[in-house]
Amino acid sequence: MSRVGARPIPIPDGVKWSVDDRGLVEVSGSLGQLSLRIDPSISLHEAEDQIRVLRASDSRRHKEMHGLYRSLIANMVEGVSKGFSKQLEIQGVGYRAQMQGGRIEVQLGFSHPVFLEAPDGLDYVLDGQTRLTVKGIDKELVGREAARIRALRPPDPYKGKGIRYVGEVVKTKPGKAAVTAGIG
Repeated sequence: MSRVGARPIPIPDGVKWSVDDRGLVEVSGSLGQLSLRIDPSISLHEAEDQIRVLRASDSRRHKEMHGLYRSLIANMVEGVSKGFSKQLEIQGVGYRAQMQGGRIEVQLGFSHPVFLEAPDGLDYVLDGQTRLTVKGIDKELVGREAARIRALRPPDPYKGKGIRYVGEVVKTKPGKAAVTAGIG
């Protein structure tokens, strides 16, 4: 049995969920509402303030779907009750961000500033000039947007400057001068 799929999903107070006959799961909470269409081979049952995800058979495909949908539904429940966030930090001389109207203006060493507008369902929070937090209820959307922002100027492997996740370790390479001097 799938270890991930076998674990029940606890339902916090204030979270409501429903599934219709076509397989559309809707979860709503204090922060918003999310929906997901699940495979017909997966069924959901509620028991003692928990959601149990069950599969139709023990075929390989059904086992894969079992763990996948359990994780997706657990993320939906957590998202509408607590929300998700990813923190990014900007490092480098002259690299900074500032609020400009309803959007964020980012200086990344280009000849022009880059403007970021939060898509629907997400919020940007700027902490100082070098910390940016992406917040939302959809875990996939938060992660994708944070990766898109990081891709604007990924960390440079030689100097370490660029946009990185908070806590991300960037291993710097020795430059050409270190190799010719006999250090590397």
